Formats: sequence, C-alpha cells, structure tokens
Amino acid sequence: MSTEMIRLNITLPSSINEELNQFSAPRKRSQFIAEAIKLRIMQLKEKKMEALLKEGYEATSKEGLQITKEFESIDIENWDGY
Repeated sequence: MSTEMIRLNITLPSSINEELNQFSAPRKRSQFIAEAIKLRIMQLKEKKMEALLKEGYEATSKEGLQITKEFESIDIENWDGY
C-alpha cells in the first residue's frame, strides 16, 4: 500500500457519522475509514474472482461433457471383452 496520503472531503449520513464516532477515536477516523474501504474493496474483488471462477468451471464442465460424449462410442466398444 502506498504511503502517500491525499485529503478527501466526503459526505456521510449523520447516523453513520454517529456510529463512526462510537467505534473510532477522533484522531483515528481516517485510519478507520481507510481500513473499512480496504476491507470492502477486498470483498468486492473476492466476489468478482468467485464469479469468474464459477464461469470458468461451468465452461470447462460443458467442454468436458462434450469431449466425453464424443469418445463414448469408443469407450464402450471393447467392454464385452472384460
């Protein structure tokens, strides 16, 4: 994480500000907000990765079934000998 800091002016609902004040010290709000944002970004990235993996597994599964069907007749062909 970069150590360069920037100043932001944000607007929050008063109810969120009240809760923020309950869970962070006055001089630690920026750190609390940065950690909360970082956590949310990690959650969103994880969710996106899970969706991509699911999509990939589904595509691979369909491809695998198709290949199995293509070779099904060859697989069954010599089973009588066993």
